Amino acid sequence: MTYKLPKLEYEYGALEPFIDAQTMNIHYNKHHQTYVDKLNDAIKEYPEISKKPIEEVLENLSLIPDQIKTPVINNGCGHSNHKFFWSILKKETEFKGEISKEIIKKYGDLEIFKKEFSNSAITLFGSGWVWLVLNENNDLEIIQLKNQDSPLSIGKKPSITLDVWEHAYYLKYQNKRADYVNAFFNVINWNKVNELLLKYKDNINS
Repeated sequence: MTYKLPKLEYEYGALEPFIDAQTMNIHYNKHHQTYVDKLNDAIKEYPEISKKPIEEVLENLSLIPDQIKTPVINNGCGHSNHKFFWSILKKETEFKGEISKEIIKKYGDLEIFKKEFSNSAITLFGSGWVWLVLNENNDLEIIQLKNQDSPLSIGKKPSITLDVWEHAYYLKYQNKRADYVNAFFNVINWNKVNELLLKYKDNINS
């Protein structure tokens, strides 16, 4: 068994004009595929790893043999992060449901949340990701993670993420990361985010 590039549930141009089709095509077929290929290459002598969902592996880093730990973490997180990112993108979904209640409870209103999330994305130095997660206390929290690190490996449950590696936005936005971050709020799939939050809460209460 090997890990595979997940099926993209929409056309490359579905997020225009906020994320352009050319960037989506390259990001998905080149960058994400490379993480998958390198992950599979790293575990080729350890087929038992690929029998587990990559998310389970990243939640339990002790499962990874020391000889391959670095490439598996780097490329496994790259695969998992992108897989999650694609899943929470969609235009024209409504901010409602449990996620809206929790964001308003935590941040006061959606605009304050956007401002805080944007600031984290804009100020992250170099390459990495910004996340809205459910933390160990089951509270929403905005965090920055460098490179391809995953919140799963530090006990946090992802709800929203934004890829701020330059390859995610440079073709359209060049060096204007702030414009890319601002555009992102037009393509958050609030239905999916709400579904994730409800699943996490069900698991807590079960």
